[in-house]
Amino acid sequence: MDSSEFLGFLTSRSSVRQYGHDSISNDDVTFILDCASTAPSAGNLEAWDVVIVTDEDTRLGLKDAAFGQDHIGQAAMILVVCANYIRSMSKYGERGILYAIEDATIACTYMMLAAHARQLNSCWTGAFDEEEVRSLLQLPQHIRPISLLAVGKGYPPASLTERMAIADHLHHEQW
Repeated sequence: MDSSEFLGFLTSRSSVRQYGHDSISNDDVTFILDCASTAPSAGNLEAWDVVIVTDEDTRLGLKDAAFGQDHIGQAAMILVVCANYIRSMSKYGERGILYAIEDATIACTYMMLAAHARQLNSCWTGAFDEEEVRSLLQLPQHIRPISLLAVGKGYPPASLTERMAIADHLHHEQW
């Protein structure tokens, strides 16, 4: 893949919030997780974990925890990407909390792009009641849910979302 193909791949991805009832193959799930395992991480500690949710009742519980966002209940699978504080704090102390959040965020990005590579749709969801998710999935205290990644065969929007101009993000040498 050359650089223009790569940019085309990135720009063709969009957040999808409407899904059909198709399931996801085990091969697709394995591919997505294999790709996530290649993500860079602080100290190569991979301070992230994921809870794979396909059960309808659990997905509906996650939908409730996500303030009723329908796509969470509709998608075939929700990947609950979590930061594992202990894994990174064992080496970096308090700073490891930030590194675990970063590791989980990068891994989730790789999962989202891997889903796109398999012609699946996804939507990163960060708006949810953390304690509800923690309780529903019985997460240990050192595990923090960072994102709910809806994955499935969906219905992409008719047009892509406009983006800010690159120049609006840039600061040279100083702010």
